[in-house]
Amino acid sequence: MRIISALLCFLLITYYSLRNSNRVKSQDEYLLAGRHTKLLPLVATLVMTEFNTGTLISFSSLGYLAGYWALAMPFIFLIGLLFYTLTVAKKWKQFNGVSVAHFFATRYGRKLELLVAIVLFLAMLGFSAAYIKSLTLLMLPLIPINSLVLSAALVIVILLLTLRGGLSSIIALDVLSFIFVIIFFLLLVYFSYHLPQSNQIPAFNLAQMQALLPPKFIISLTILTMFSYIIAPWYGQKIVAAKTQQTAYFAAAIAAIIIFLLYGLGILATAILRGKGVQLADIQLGLPYLIRNALPHALQGVAYVVLFFVAASTLAGVWNAMVTLVVGSIFKSNSSKVSTNILWVLICAIIAYIIANTLIDNILSKMILFNIPIVAFCFALLAGFYWSKANSQGAYVSILVGISWGIFCYFYFGEAGNYTWYWAIYGIPLIFISGISASLLGAKKS
Repeated sequence: MRIISALLCFLLITYYSLRNSNRVKSQDEYLLAGRHTKLLPLVATLVMTEFNTGTLISFSSLGYLAGYWALAMPFIFLIGLLFYTLTVAKKWKQFNGVSVAHFFATRYGRKLELLVAIVLFLAMLGFSAAYIKSLTLLMLPLIPINSLVLSAALVIVILLLTLRGGLSSIIALDVLSFIFVIIFFLLLVYFSYHLPQSNQIPAFNLAQMQALLPPKFIISLTILTMFSYIIAPWYGQKIVAAKTQQTAYFAAAIAAIIIFLLYGLGILATAILRGKGVQLADIQLGLPYLIRNALPHALQGVAYVVLFFVAASTLAGVWNAMVTLVVGSIFKSNSSKVSTNILWVLICAIIAYIIANTLIDNILSKMILFNIPIVAFCFALLAGFYWSKANSQGAYVSILVGISWGIFCYFYFGEAGNYTWYWAIYGIPLIFISGISASLLGAKKS
């Protein structure tokens, strides 16, 4: 029954996704879905772009570690993505370019565009590798084979589903996956609550929970999310695909709320699991444990399929956004051939697979680390949109300060010393102060 239900679910979502693949005839359709995506599909694809297995595994592991206090973690995305909505959602649609990095060319020049595009491309390789790693961890209990073989098989299936249709097939995949995800996580919490008590364990008080998950860590990640997501290519690409600026604005706001609720449900389920006294060898295995032991047998296969498509939509979206950087900013391809884009997606997937199986261990820590160069662009982006006196000198100085400070905090304070707090609390003001000062000095010289 588990296999049959999983197969039916997989075939349904696959059919819905693939039926859009043959409609793609141009680069604009492949990368931006023709720029006419309506509100509900845009909400679904924004949710499924951000709601990924990497963050899900990381956040749910904190639910098992720190109990109900971990429910503060989803506020990171609620606040971060609402900040995105208020500051740049309409601006990106107004810009309406193929690559988010190309905005820097129009505002600061070609050299800065190239720098931004290369840095974002490398960071996204790291993100996609973390997503592959997390998907492999989720699927290993169901398919207990060598992780190298399993991750390769998963990547191949994702490519088969989305490679030909580009963003159009990704959005189609996201719409149906979105519905399944909402139903699945509501059921997961319900069945977690009804899981039998394993052992009696003493309840944490708030001070104990906050010792395991410090408030400073949550506050710092909230600030970093606010100033990193505004330039996220995988989000900006979907916003540009919107039909109008109003569509982009409202979709981003609605998606922020739904993402907040979905991550909250995942954390709630593993917090309940901890309260049941279940002992895990690895806190990252809380979600797989619930799927195997809390859900009815018939739903277990469906659960794995749903989580697979969560990862598939995110990975396909990230790879597609990476291609916008390549053809829109790095190599400036004017070719309208879809085959060129397909080749670049394949290259991105292969490199991400290699990184996933060689460099990724702790998923959350690596995902945070990959944000250091992205956060450094925050002044250049916001000033580019809102401050006419911003110039290339201010942009370069702010980026140099941002990257240098982030790297310094990581090596000096380290994860044990809560480096994200010092990176966020002091780094963001430093980036803006240096950018403003250098811009004003540059204006005086000219």
